[in-house]
Amino acid sequence: MKKNPRFAIVLSGCGRADGSEIHEATCAMLSIDCLGSTYQCFAPNINQAMVVNHITGELMDEERNVLIESARLARGNILPLRDFNVKDFDAIVFPGGLGAVTNWCDFKIAGVNCDVDASVQKAIVDSQKNGVVIGAMCIAPVVIAKVLGNIGVHVTIGNDKNVANAILRTGAIHEDRGVTEVCVDEIRKVVTTPAYMLASSIKEVCEGADNMIKAMIKLIEK
Repeated sequence: MKKNPRFAIVLSGCGRADGSEIHEATCAMLSIDCLGSTYQCFAPNINQAMVVNHITGELMDEERNVLIESARLARGNILPLRDFNVKDFDAIVFPGGLGAVTNWCDFKIAGVNCDVDASVQKAIVDSQKNGVVIGAMCIAPVVIAKVLGNIGVHVTIGNDKNVANAILRTGAIHEDRGVTEVCVDEIRKVVTTPAYMLASSIKEVCEGADNMIKAMIKLIEK
């Protein structure tokens, strides 16, 4: 058994409509901590694709930086994603939120023809090649599918047929899962869970996050 696995957590801002989903990120952090592991947060040092008023849902005419906004979630303990060294970690987690498909890539606009931020793509590719276990929540598995679809990675975003079909177009395999369930790709060492793609409460998100982290630790220990 590996002692105290080390997790990286990649954030895309702060807030579900234009960054990382706060409940998902926090529940993943809590699960990692409760299971006796450690984590370090990272984020790309880039501008957000958009800024959204989380009360009204309207776009705001201002610019925000993904790394600076993500620092709110990380309590200031965060590093630029370009500094991620795969040799320092056993696992890497990508919480959901629309920042995953607007800041890490432009899937929200371009679909499967999207471009992925270079630092995000490198972190995913380096992790997969070096046996670092990858976890993703909510809509974030779309990014994993875009980067690793060429090797037939298995993921879930729940049961949304439109998103599932887009995932299939990347070459990845989508598996329907319930709100707190996980999809475990043991060969490619990827674990995904639907979170707020299906969840109606933070309790469900927390249970799904815990199931994901536990499944990731099992893969680390193999």
